[in-house]
Amino acid sequence: MRTLILGIAVVLTAGLAADLALVQPNEVAARMSAKGPHPAVLYVGPNVLYRGKHIPGAVYAGPAGRQEGLDLLKQTVAKLDRQGEIIVYCGCCPWGNCPNMKPAMALLKEMGFTNAKAMYVETTFAKEWTEKGYPVESVTAK
Repeated sequence: MRTLILGIAVVLTAGLAADLALVQPNEVAARMSAKGPHPAVLYVGPNVLYRGKHIPGAVYAGPAGRQEGLDLLKQTVAKLDRQGEIIVYCGCCPWGNCPNMKPAMALLKEMGFTNAKAMYVETTFAKEWTEKGYPVESVTAK
């Protein structure tokens, strides 16, 4: 029974990933540390996690699993080039359970963004980014 459940979870996760242009965390880390222009990086998960640690330069664009988050994402990208590279990530939970990635990517596609990619965070941002030693920054209280 456990094998069956695991198999179903893998198929569902693969189905979600197949619909999206994906980029791996190590690729994003390399792009962000390279000289030259960087893609726009948008965080679409819970604000509390963004304030704790996020990719340097990432913009908080709201939890895309909720309408107010999608509204904030829409405002955040309104003036961006529709052909410019955008990397969207969350990492609040394992990829297959994330309520934020698919709605965020669907909205960007609907708005005409042709070069938006989802950072594939298999487990959590902490495990896939922070614990691997990739750079992070935090929001400091003012």
